[in-house]
Order: sequence, then structure tokens, then C-alpha cells
Amino acid sequence: MKINDALKSASGLPTGPQQVRTDQQAEKAEVPSTPSAKVQISSLSTQLQALQNTQASSSVFEAKKVEEIKLAISEGRFQVNSEKVADGLLETVKDLLNARKRSS
Repeated sequence: MKINDALKSASGLPTGPQQVRTDQQAEKAEVPSTPSAKVQISSLSTQLQALQNTQASSSVFEAKKVEEIKLAISEGRFQVNSEKVADGLLETVKDLLNARKRSS
């Protein structure tokens, strides 16, 4: 099956620029413009923008620290603290179990 043929036969999809404008005008006419709906959308939009800015400004990991660890591993200086790893695993399991209990 060709992709182009499937798109042309799909119902409800605009076939040209004029149809897009007509559909958009119809949507605007159908959506009630109540002040409370605009406030909710605006509030959500502001929150989303704030989250995106926070995400963009903070890095997921520290590149310098990663390079230091890579160097230590390659030089054989990296030591694993098994107690710290075990404690971290136990905390993660506890968190997962508590999250599962709350969602049930």
C-alpha cells in the first residue's frame, strides 16, 4: 500500500488550504469562549512554560563528574562502595512499593 494513497483516502483530513481554513473557522465557532476556560488554559500554559524553562536550564548530569569517573575507571582507581549501592537499591524498591500501594 502506498502512503500517499492512504493519506488521500483518509476521511476528515484536509485536502487543500481552503478546507483547512474552513475547518479552523468552524472549530472557532463551536468552541465556547468563556472567561474561565481561557484562564485555565492560560494557567496551564504558564505552568508548562515554567517547567520547560526549568528543564532546559538544568542538566540531567554533570559532564565534568562523568569524565572524572570515566578517567578513574580507565586508570583502575574507581572503587565501588557496595553498602552505598545496596542502600540506594533498597530505597528505590521501597519507593516503588509505596507508589504501587498509593495507586491501587
